[in-house]
Amino acid sequence: MAGSRLPRQLFLQGVAAVFMFAFASLYTQIPGLYGPEGILPARRTLRPQGKGRWQQLWETPTLLWEAPRLGLDTAQGLELLSLLGALVALGALLLSPLRHPVIYLLLWAAYLSACQVGQVFLYFQWDSLLLETGFLAVLVAPLRPASHRKEDPQGRQAGALPHEDLPFWLVRWLLFRLMFASGVVKLTSRCPAWWGLTALTYHYETQCLPTPAAWFAHHLPVWLHKLSVVATFLIEIAVPPLFFAPIRRLRLAAFYSQVLLQVLIIITGNYNFFNLMTLVLTTALLDDQHLAAEPGHGSRKKTATSWPKALLATLSLLLELAVYGLLAYGTVHYFGLEVDWQQRTIHSRTTFTFHQFSQWLKTLTLPTVWLGVASLVWELLSALWRWTQVRGWLRKLSAVVQLSLVGTATVALFLISLVPYSYVEPGTHGRLWTGAHRLFGAVEHLQLANSYGLFRRMTGLGGRPEVVLEGSYDGHHWTEIEFMYKPGNLSRPPPVVAPHQPRLDWQMWFAALGPHTHSPWFTSLVLRLLQGKEPVIRLVQSQVARYPFHKQPPTYVRAQRYKYWFSQPGEQGQWWRRQWVEEFFPSVSLGDPTLETLLRQFGLQEKSPPRTRSANSTLAQALHWTRTQLSPLEAPALLWGLLMAVGAVRVVQALLAPCSLWSSPLAPVSGEKRRPASQKDSGAGSEQATTAPNPCSSSSRTTRRKK
Repeated sequence: MAGSRLPRQLFLQGVAAVFMFAFASLYTQIPGLYGPEGILPARRTLRPQGKGRWQQLWETPTLLWEAPRLGLDTAQGLELLSLLGALVALGALLLSPLRHPVIYLLLWAAYLSACQVGQVFLYFQWDSLLLETGFLAVLVAPLRPASHRKEDPQGRQAGALPHEDLPFWLVRWLLFRLMFASGVVKLTSRCPAWWGLTALTYHYETQCLPTPAAWFAHHLPVWLHKLSVVATFLIEIAVPPLFFAPIRRLRLAAFYSQVLLQVLIIITGNYNFFNLMTLVLTTALLDDQHLAAEPGHGSRKKTATSWPKALLATLSLLLELAVYGLLAYGTVHYFGLEVDWQQRTIHSRTTFTFHQFSQWLKTLTLPTVWLGVASLVWELLSALWRWTQVRGWLRKLSAVVQLSLVGTATVALFLISLVPYSYVEPGTHGRLWTGAHRLFGAVEHLQLANSYGLFRRMTGLGGRPEVVLEGSYDGHHWTEIEFMYKPGNLSRPPPVVAPHQPRLDWQMWFAALGPHTHSPWFTSLVLRLLQGKEPVIRLVQSQVARYPFHKQPPTYVRAQRYKYWFSQPGEQGQWWRRQWVEEFFPSVSLGDPTLETLLRQFGLQEKSPPRTRSANSTLAQALHWTRTQLSPLEAPALLWGLLMAVGAVRVVQALLAPCSLWSSPLAPVSGEKRRPASQKDSGAGSEQATTAPNPCSSSSRTTRRKK
């Protein structure tokens, strides 16, 4: 992990960007999801139970307990948290001094607070992933900006601390857990589509929110879909152990394979900020040398090397080739790859059984844990060696205190993460050290470590199930209620909404997979539509005039279940085709006994009217004014606007202040002068001491302040 300063900066900026998108996306949906007239009012989740303030905060860790002290209800407090979170994250993205542990701790605490009241709409794996990554950013962020550090006479950063690379190793471990588990669960689920390598023949049209590119991907040849599944297993199961490879080129190859997978998912599906979050995690596989891209770096005059170094380089190359060969052989052997030259296709099939895979997983899971232990021990020893190089007893004492604290936190988080990681193999889970189980149980509610497993089973094998809401004034003539993002109108192309996550549309996808009783919130949605509550209507159509019942709420509402398929090539003006399956939710009206029974059964009845808080407070008025100004914007447009604003600021920074504190973590501070580097200085040290010819390059160094 040596030379990870630039990847760490890239990671911190990426985490800030994801927090910004997550908070902004959530903010646009709060009134309809959690407001007093929303689907699941947030105030129901926070009910004081006579416990002490700190005990209450520990058991339900959310800052929203303090909202009444500000004269706000829970939903308004959530709005305030989301707005502040988005603004703070934007600042951390643009200003390097704000990439501080305290800032990331505030972002993590704010999002954890939102998740405590988010209920089913915030129960997604990427929400847990963001919380875990955000907490790691607290440890990765430096206490002092790198630009304020001096250099030693050899040009190395004298202020670089021995412990700085340790927390960043946890990012690599998190990426390994995420990818390896996501690959393994596809096979342990016994899903016939994954085992038959046909999953992608269904995935593109059955995923929650496909993009227009998904239509074209769906119509690719079947043999290419099956080969793509093989590549997915290779990238998610076989490649992740290479994250810890001692050979740098193997780690870079693993990095680009992960990037390729995530980019393809981004192109064909709207998975909000999840893929961006995964790309941020892959920065842990990079190093300064790869990111610096110094002009002329590769054309330096080669110097003679000793025979031990030459032998080591040769052995490394042979090992690297052996790994590539082993991966190729394993892929061909276990997936029966055969080239059909006549038809110009590649045939593939799974040649191993579920029992064989289970035995392999049982044999391999524990060694992967020991692989993580060995890699972490190496990082700890490397940090200890760097501490021995610190000069001055005061600096040495300070460094050892910080190293002890960060090292202890790193080991503790690693132990905690072993518990959810071991869920992939029950036998390994039972053999873990009991201390790890106790440690995980103590902090589980803080979501410091989570289990992952994306796309476990392929749904919609017989057609994509879709719930279509309908409204009527007389109970005979029905009008469909079309959502902005999920499939409905057969002639409307799939939208592109990432990094926004329309959480109601996502839950509608899950609701279609089973009966409506498995989704209690759906009954509340029907009630709000019958009542004509505008905050909920805006979740369906942000432009209220497009909602078919915007003048008067419908008297009756019902829901039908359809099966959707992508249209065939040649069907002009059609993106989808569908077939009616059954009634999903019966026709109900306000006061209907069926509706009242369901509301009472799910605990959704209003037992008492919400307590109205003063809307005359300055803070409440400011929140209302902000909401009024932003409500005309659709959520994707708001997030894309933020993205373009960040890009514009970056361009201005590059043009006007390329060496400023904003853009370069090692740029000279005010009052400093650069001293020219002689050839002797630049050639005497290792590659880390090489001086780039451009003083504004990412590898330029600061010099001593002139006294």
